[in-house]
Amino acid sequence: MDWLGDHLWAGWLALALVLGAAELASLDLVLLMLAVGAIAGAISAGLGLALVLQVLIAAGASVAMLALVRPNLVRRLHTGPDLQLGHGKVVGHQALVTEVVTSLTPGRVKLDGEIWSARPYDESLTIKAGETVEVLAMKGATVFVHPVNETLDP
Repeated sequence: MDWLGDHLWAGWLALALVLGAAELASLDLVLLMLAVGAIAGAISAGLGLALVLQVLIAAGASVAMLALVRPNLVRRLHTGPDLQLGHGKVVGHQALVTEVVTSLTPGRVKLDGEIWSARPYDESLTIKAGETVEVLAMKGATVFVHPVNETLDP
């Protein structure tokens, strides 16, 4: 027991390692914050402070980490770039007509490097190959387009 009293920093460090290893299983960042508190306890033990002060410093560091650092880390880990799929990915983009687009026979447009089946948004229009169109809607795998240089009548 005399060795532990002289090397209390090693006990704190061992506690920090155990908490750090347990964090790998839980992945909720709580045990990691407690491990940081244990490291603060190890530093205070290395400085020769009394056991009561070591415990208070370790507890204070743990609470501070849980209250100040963990919420920001969790927020950063749970947010990321928005992934746009389907409708949101193509509506509003411009495309190039590669095959004539009519309401009777769907044509083809090249949109963001991909070929899409297309129909005119205004059923009375015929859109020739080579024209630039804007995608106004999408249904299934067909985009509904309108020429960029024309306006829609309300």
